[in-house]
Amino acid sequence: MKIRNCMALICAVVALSACGRTVIMREGNSSEGTSSAVIEPVAVGKKTAKEKIDLSGLSHDKVGYGQGVLVDEKNRTTGALDFNAQYGKLNAKAINNDNKIYLTFDQGYENGYTEKILDVLKEKKVKATFFLLQDYAEKNPELVKRMIDEGHIVGNHSVHHYSMPTLGQAECESEIKDFHKYMEDNYDYTMTVFRPPMGEFSEFSLGVTANCGYETELWSFAYADWDVNNQPDEGQALEKLVNAAHPGAIYLLHSVSKTNTDILGDFIDRVRAGGFEFADKRI
Repeated sequence: MKIRNCMALICAVVALSACGRTVIMREGNSSEGTSSAVIEPVAVGKKTAKEKIDLSGLSHDKVGYGQGVLVDEKNRTTGALDFNAQYGKLNAKAINNDNKIYLTFDQGYENGYTEKILDVLKEKKVKATFFLLQDYAEKNPELVKRMIDEGHIVGNHSVHHYSMPTLGQAECESEIKDFHKYMEDNYDYTMTVFRPPMGEFSEFSLGVTANCGYETELWSFAYADWDVNNQPDEGQALEKLVNAAHPGAIYLLHSVSKTNTDILGDFIDRVRAGGFEFADKRI
């Protein structure tokens, strides 16, 4: 029970940062509404093992990410676009440069809903990315195996859910590589995408992540869905999710949410009815 309460608190911190007004927690940008700025997503170049990023000049300052509330004329959150423009060179993104919708789930702990989520995704023929902590992979082998077998992407959310920019290089690498090795040893699965715990990063931590062979993937939509004792109203949540749809959207949802589980099928149907389709693989 203590573990579950701890993970719920951690997820709360994640979602609070996700619902923040700005991409970078700095002063002077708290306006709401629609932006008239035209910003195109920056294509993220994947680094190979031979193309290591020089870490020497990168900042160690901690940044707290949130996609914000401003949107452009395509309904894309400008916070996510700004993130791509600033950090794409470090193999990091918060939105994709296409017209697809990308579903991602953060798996801090199992609350009994992942099986139903997988059932709905299978019925609707939608693939998702599940960002796991190592503890989750250790305790839920049947669910993790099903994710892999049914063609979903398993993403690395670290071993311990530490704030990556607070760690030294060796610790940062360990948080990624130790879980990476665990998945290869126990599931014969190689992870390639990383989501930093709590959405916290620095230029340096992004560079270290890239040099570990990973792409950092944040999100362009998230909402307050993490509190299992204070779940969003289903009707309001459904409207919020549907109205947020935009080209290249990366949705961050928490699998501990009963509301998310119950509205997932309707959400998929309505987004498709609005002219979007869900990606069958990550780009």
